[in-house]
Amino acid sequence: MEFIPRRRLVLMSGRSHPVLAHQIADHLGVQLSEANLREFADGEIHCRFDASIRGCDVFIIQTHCGPVNDSLMEQLIMVDAAKRASAKRITAVCPYYGYSRQDRKSTGREPITAKLVADMLSSAGVDRVVSVDLHSGQIQGFFDVPFDHLTATPVLETYLRQHVKDIPTDIVVVAPDAGRVKVAERYTEHLGADLALVHKTRPRGSANQVKALHVVGDVAGRCCVIIDDMIDTASTICAAAELLVDAGAADIWAMATHGLLSDPAADRLKASPISRVVVTDTLPVPEHRVFDKLEVLSVAKVIADAIDAVFEDTSVSEIFGGENLA
Repeated sequence: MEFIPRRRLVLMSGRSHPVLAHQIADHLGVQLSEANLREFADGEIHCRFDASIRGCDVFIIQTHCGPVNDSLMEQLIMVDAAKRASAKRITAVCPYYGYSRQDRKSTGREPITAKLVADMLSSAGVDRVVSVDLHSGQIQGFFDVPFDHLTATPVLETYLRQHVKDIPTDIVVVAPDAGRVKVAERYTEHLGADLALVHKTRPRGSANQVKALHVVGDVAGRCCVIIDDMIDTASTICAAAELLVDAGAADIWAMATHGLLSDPAADRLKASPISRVVVTDTLPVPEHRVFDKLEVLSVAKVIADAIDAVFEDTSVSEIFGGENLA
């Protein structure tokens, strides 16, 4: 007897960001499968898939937004359900990877929670992980399964090229700290712009406070585009913007992949000298955190292209010209 196996892609989503999941499904030309997620009276999460997924290539989309623990646990339960339903391969698609900032020990007696999340996903049964713009590239090494690192750089660069005519002066790409210099350099190469760096420090023992010290590079009379991976409370971005104004910057834009926008980020950004804030939709932005300066770009096609490449066993890095490494 000879059997030619058939491959079937099954796309599922948790409840953290259904809008993005539906956009990804539209780009792929598939329907989202129903996971039937609900809670028991005590808050425990239950999941039961509508149809058989035996032998299927299952992609479970869940961005780890707040409450991050609920989002993460929901994805783990979906992965476990898929494994016990005999899925052939399970890929966890995490547009925003939770706990990514805790990727090393900076002081004694601290956890490395990014590694803990990796261990939980692996224990639940994932065969592959896909994420966008990790806070630190070393997180890929926390996994013993393949990890596909995507980047929102093409989306943000396209936006810049489309709106560069709105800028009366030449632009300079600004790295808000030393850790983002490598990423900022890619933007300068692609856009033919100059590079500047804001040197900052954090008070010891603080998580959401930052002190900008000085600017390295010529920003006087120019439009400064600050490039970061995330905007959480906006302390880093706003401190950098104040320093750039003192250095003579003519205009300031802020661009980031992940718009967490935790309080009081919206108020800080509205009161800051930043004229435009651009993020992507790896995380949902609640209506009460939307403000006039904010623009949200879609990364659905980038994620959909990566899912298609994984399913077809083709190269993911070719989508980004090999420049998707963190």
